[in-house]
Amino acid sequence: MEQTEKKNENAAVESAESRAAAATAASASSVNAGSVGSREASHAVVPARSGVLPAVAPPCPTCGGGVAGLAASSHVYALGQIEARFPRPSVEKEMAQATGRAETAGRTDQQAFHQVLSRRENRYLARQLCWVLMIQGLETYILVPRDPADIDLLISAIEPQPTPWISTVIGIRGPIAPPEYCNGLMVPIVILDQIYTFSRDSLIEQIPRPDQIAAQDFEPAARELFDRIIQMTDNAGATDEHRALNYLAVRYPAIYGRAAQSFARDFSLTAVEARSSSLSATRKIVDVIFSYTNRNTDFTEKFFVRCDVTEEFPFLVTKMSPYYDR
Repeated sequence: MEQTEKKNENAAVESAESRAAAATAASASSVNAGSVGSREASHAVVPARSGVLPAVAPPCPTCGGGVAGLAASSHVYALGQIEARFPRPSVEKEMAQATGRAETAGRTDQQAFHQVLSRRENRYLARQLCWVLMIQGLETYILVPRDPADIDLLISAIEPQPTPWISTVIGIRGPIAPPEYCNGLMVPIVILDQIYTFSRDSLIEQIPRPDQIAAQDFEPAARELFDRIIQMTDNAGATDEHRALNYLAVRYPAIYGRAAQSFARDFSLTAVEARSSSLSATRKIVDVIFSYTNRNTDFTEKFFVRCDVTEEFPFLVTKMSPYYDR
């Protein structure tokens, strides 16, 4: 009898202990579940309020890290004149002091300005200036060199010359400059990758002349074609068509030979057109079409060149050949 009572007491104790253990496990489980829930909540994305966009830091136009933010921006292949501007009055005053320390007697203001900037000890001033690309007399881009060593190329581009120099600017178009960046000038910033400056006469002199065309006939034809290209309406070198045109103007001499040959045959240059090619699929291909019309019969013949403008640097796909309307 006593043994039976002891067994019942032991069973009751074991049952109580098991219930207590189960309660403890359940409590621990609920605590763990709560901790997991809190971790998940800490990683949850909080929806933005309606009409409010998340703040995104604008890319730094003067440092290499900020250039990554311009990966989705458009490419630029532009022709124009470069000018240096003072972004703040303090920079202009500092420039005046540097000029006062230099020997500038007998020089014009522009010559003295270039002389002071060219000196190595004044390179800090060149880094402070705003470099503006003018296209057809309009302020179009603010140039920021990707490599600080390219400051030398910018300084060379503003050297006073008897005839205005033309600069080819190749780079990536970024955001609009804030008002405080360049004394209130709000135009797109271009991260500069390549620049070369030349005069129109030097370009014409370096173009290979066809043997059957005399020099006195070739040079006027080449000048006229070059002027037609760079004076085309709204040619800021930012669209695929304008980039192709500007590339051909400075890199493909055959277009000038064709113009001279057509003029010699009494044809007039009546149109220069750039359009997206039907071959554009995975790459951006542009057809540039030159139309020449006979001055006596009004017969028009066309020639075209095909360019690839997918990346920053265009290149030739097909050489100059006859074009037939489809």
